[in-house]
Amino acid sequence: MPHIFPAGYQPTMDLIKTQKAIKLAKDTFEHELAAALNLTRVSAPLFVERSTGLNDDLNGFERPVQFDILEQPGVLVQIVHSLAKWKRFALARYNFPVGEGLYTDMNAIRRDETTDNLHSLYVDQWDWEKAITREDRTPEFLRDTVYSIHDALRRTLVVLKASFPEIDVEFPEQVSFITTTELERLYPGLAPDERESAYVRAHGAAFFMGIGWPLANGKPHDGRAPDYDDWSLNGDLVYYHKALDSRMEISSMGIRVDEASMRAQLAAAKCEQRAELPFHKALLAGELPLTMGGGIGQSRLCMLLLGKAHIGEVQSAFWPKEAIQLYADHGVTLL
Repeated sequence: MPHIFPAGYQPTMDLIKTQKAIKLAKDTFEHELAAALNLTRVSAPLFVERSTGLNDDLNGFERPVQFDILEQPGVLVQIVHSLAKWKRFALARYNFPVGEGLYTDMNAIRRDETTDNLHSLYVDQWDWEKAITREDRTPEFLRDTVYSIHDALRRTLVVLKASFPEIDVEFPEQVSFITTTELERLYPGLAPDERESAYVRAHGAAFFMGIGWPLANGKPHDGRAPDYDDWSLNGDLVYYHKALDSRMEISSMGIRVDEASMRAQLAAAKCEQRAELPFHKALLAGELPLTMGGGIGQSRLCMLLLGKAHIGEVQSAFWPKEAIQLYADHGVTLL
């Protein structure tokens, strides 16, 4: 998205109060999310070995930060892009029963990100994963989980406003669900992000379902790696951001691939060779549990809850010098 400089923007909190609000927001939402989805917190790696295939490939072109290790010659590790695959291994290792799952703090560096109001080189999110049954692999089960996350977010806002009444943010009671195919038909002349912005302006909160397979125009709504989400049972949870008058994606999530959907998606992405990697071999052999999961951006969630105009107001990262000055000229102080 282009840089947005909201006219007349004035933060409602100073820097110290903002830090206190961030702490309360994160602590409250983490508690609400764990209770809503029956999740247990676990520790997670900052980097994984390249040869395992565990790192998230995102859209397939992003370069991971990679380095060797002094005491293990020949071994290359990568800072994670996300923990989408690692979590499924962890569910099996910890032997979580069906209906329970894990969440963790995920920190990543995405060196090829184009920074703007919503995008940073540093990514912090709650990654979560939950064991499900084959019968749970339905759009209805996915929608029920989205409702649970939305309700946790609304409860968090109530707690925040009790301590910081200057917060001027509201969420709708319900999330509106629409498939990316239906969205394309609704706004045929718009690009995917423009379709989302137009729809979420009208509804306040939306879940755009089915991301990965080509639409009628021959292109997918957005890029998705072929080996974690089932492209027919996934989506993005997006909210209207008042200060930016635009969309804000809070979570990418979905029911994960089973053996059949992984084979089909690897073939569609022309990367069948991944089937020989350890993670993929284990999944195709039926050695991993059926799961659903996602990532929820911590800084983005705080930015949304506090009505901030830039993600750099709620996280300390690295920005081009000219951008720092431009935002400062418009009342936006980047940490």
